[in-house]
Amino acid sequence: MNLIKLNIVGYSHSEFQQGAFALILSEEKGKRNLSIVIGACEAQSIAIGLEKIKVPRPLTHDLIKDIATKYNINLCYVYIHQIIDGIFHSFLFFKNQNGIEEKVDARTSDAVAIAIRFNVPIYTNEDILKETNLDSLKKYNNSKKKKEKEKIDNYSNFSTNELKNKLKKLLLLENYEEAVKIRDEIKKRKK
Repeated sequence: MNLIKLNIVGYSHSEFQQGAFALILSEEKGKRNLSIVIGACEAQSIAIGLEKIKVPRPLTHDLIKDIATKYNINLCYVYIHQIIDGIFHSFLFFKNQNGIEEKVDARTSDAVAIAIRFNVPIYTNEDILKETNLDSLKKYNNSKKKKEKEKIDNYSNFSTNELKNKLKKLLLLENYEEAVKIRDEIKKRKK
């Protein structure tokens, strides 16, 4: 198994699912990223772990670390090993006091939150990076095209005089990209 180390880049609101967040992981020795959709609770736990915020009572991921530490069980690493129907699957690789390694299935968001608390590496494989980068690129391009189409469609709702006024304002603001789109809409109407 050829492991590729990932670093946590950050998280943001998901463009594709309302109320969800996108966790961004980047390969350590490369330019490719994984974007993993996670819930608000998991995003909060990851943020608390990353920022090392002390909470009055332990969160679930803190509790898992406390139990493992108390019983001398060490987390070695997290491995994001497959993606099925857009859902990432991960294993936690633990080593007990006898040196025996065990793997435990986990949701990737939980696995990352736990990895942060144990300060252990997160890995994936080449297949995951290839598949997700193609999917991410397609989603990004589709989203970009949709937004551009919405802008064009929105301009069609304005009168020509409104467009001319908007064009003047955009030129004063030096927003030439939008100005060109409005100019093109005005030209299209003159034909």
